[in-house]
Amino acid sequence: MKKITLLFVLIAATCFTTSYAQTADEIINKYLKATGGVENWQKLEGVKMSAKVSQGGMEIPLDIFNLKDGRQMTMISLQGKVIKQGVYDGTTLWSTNFMTMKAEKSDAETTEMFKTGLGDFPDPFLNYAAKGYKLELIGKETVEGTETFKIKLTKKPFTIEGKTEENVSFYFFDAEEFIPIMVESEIKVGPAKGKISQITMSDYQEVSGLFFPFSLGQGVKGMGSQPITLTKIELNPKVDPKEFVFTEEK
Repeated sequence: MKKITLLFVLIAATCFTTSYAQTADEIINKYLKATGGVENWQKLEGVKMSAKVSQGGMEIPLDIFNLKDGRQMTMISLQGKVIKQGVYDGTTLWSTNFMTMKAEKSDAETTEMFKTGLGDFPDPFLNYAAKGYKLELIGKETVEGTETFKIKLTKKPFTIEGKTEENVSFYFFDAEEFIPIMVESEIKVGPAKGKISQITMSDYQEVSGLFFPFSLGQGVKGMGSQPITLTKIELNPKVDPKEFVFTEEK
């Protein structure tokens, strides 16, 4: 009798695990379909997002470029100057130093951490299995009054100070609309190391058949959020390749 009972438990556990994995896939499939469809996402070659950030009583405009080949850049317009941050030209990751206004390379560890995300364009969930990523449906959770599915996305691990660190993010998908409204992940380096990064997304709008959030919030969990309002999104933008290239000043 004990053997029969144990057999039923094992069968039930197996069925539960299988259903769980399939449910996670179904949520992602519905998400990709709701935001424009896999075929349209795969055709995308690049995105330019124009946004504004309010800080210290000032409204700061910025442009964010993300291209399919991995190149990306944020251009900040501040007091008549253009400051570039998080620029990747295909080889080098660099930024403009706010004090000296000179281009500086990121250190090797930061660059390698950045490179673990190459290939995520335009979305980490697109063809996620082929990238070696794993999904897990954690369950349901209410986020600011909205019922969501909480999905754990495990990507390729980081190497930090010679140690392998997991690369995990938790996405919260609206249970009715199947669109992500929040992402959380542990901060691995810097002054906020060990704290939880939190990004919120809302006000999804259509741009040439694809849907993007036009209202974002970025900060540390429990410590407030910096609102970012997108004013325009341009698909497959034309951008001079020279804008991405690191030029070392002698």
